[in-house]
Amino acid sequence: MVYQGMRTDTRTGSNSRRARAVVNLPTARLVERNDITEDLMVIKLEPETDEFRFKAGQYCTLGLQGIERAYSIVSAPYEQCLEVFVELVPEGELTPLMWKMKVGDTMTLRPRAKGLFTMDPRVHHHFMVSTVTGVAPSVSMLRQYLKDGDDGHTFYVLLGASYHYELVYDAELGSMAKAHPDFIKFVPTVSRPAEERNTAWEGAGGRVNVIFEEYLEKFDPPQDDTLVYACGHPGMIEDVKEKVMAKGWKFKEERFWKE
Repeated sequence: MVYQGMRTDTRTGSNSRRARAVVNLPTARLVERNDITEDLMVIKLEPETDEFRFKAGQYCTLGLQGIERAYSIVSAPYEQCLEVFVELVPEGELTPLMWKMKVGDTMTLRPRAKGLFTMDPRVHHHFMVSTVTGVAPSVSMLRQYLKDGDDGHTFYVLLGASYHYELVYDAELGSMAKAHPDFIKFVPTVSRPAEERNTAWEGAGGRVNVIFEEYLEKFDPPQDDTLVYACGHPGMIEDVKEKVMAKGWKFKEERFWKE
C-alpha cells in the first residue's frame, strides 16, 4: 500500500527518464520472503550500506526498473533488515514486479526515510487504529519501545481486516499484550465474521472503524493525554477522524492508497 500526500511517486515520464533518475540510488537485497496469501507478503531487505536510518513509524521508498513507491517499515530502527508488509495491486506498476522477485534480487532504496507518523512522546496514551498493511507503523513503534525499555506509556492497538489470515501480525501483537498487559492492549477484529473463511475466528467482529469507539470507552484513556492514530484504508481513516475530532480527541493519520 502507498502513502497519500507525504511522498513523491515516480509515475510519469518514459522508462529511460525513470532509469536516469534512479541510476545512482543505493540498493537493498531481498533476504527473506513470506507469502501470506496470493496478494499479501512480508519481505525483508538488507540495505547495501549501514547509512540508512529511520524513526519507528516512518516509511522507505523502494523501486524496481525506475518505478518507485513508498512503504511503511514494519521493523524497528535497531533491526538489521528492513521488514515491509506489501499488498499486491494487480493493475499497479511496482507490486507486480515485486511479486516476481526472488531471494537475492535487489531493489533501489532511497537513502532517506520520511514521514511524520511517529510516536508522540508528549502524550502517554497511544490509541492506534489500523487495517491490514496499515499496522506496520504500530508494530515498528512497539518493537522499538520494548527494546528501549521505556516506561510511562500505554498502547491500545486495534487491527482490522476482512479475514483472519489478513491480520498477519496478530500473533506478535497478541504476545506483546500478554507479556505486558499493564501497558499494551490489543484487539484484532474481522469485518466479515459470518463468512465461511472466518469460521474458526473467535475474536471481535465488525469493521475496526465501527467498533473502535466501544474500546475507546472501555479502555477509557485520559482524553487530554491521549493521541488517536489511524493508518490504512482512507475510508477507515475518514470515519475514525470524523468521530474522534468531533469529540475533541487529538488525532494523527497516515493514508494508504493503491498504486
